[in-house]
Amino acid sequence: MRSSQSLSLPTAQQEYTYAEEQRFRRTIEQKLADLRIDIIELRDHSDKTASLAARRRQFLLMGAGI
Repeated sequence: MRSSQSLSLPTAQQEYTYAEEQRFRRTIEQKLADLRIDIIELRDHSDKTASLAARRRQFLLMGAGI
């Protein structure tokens, strides 16, 4: 999961710039896609089967270090 950080939106310019709008739109789309991936990862991690598999793997790794 990505680290959480706060980003502020840039203030609007007086004149309309198509390139700036496209860049802003792409940034928002990418951030929303990142959030979607994070939510899917959290959902999968909280799933009981995935959680049990993660615990089993952790248990097996604890014995491998001895």
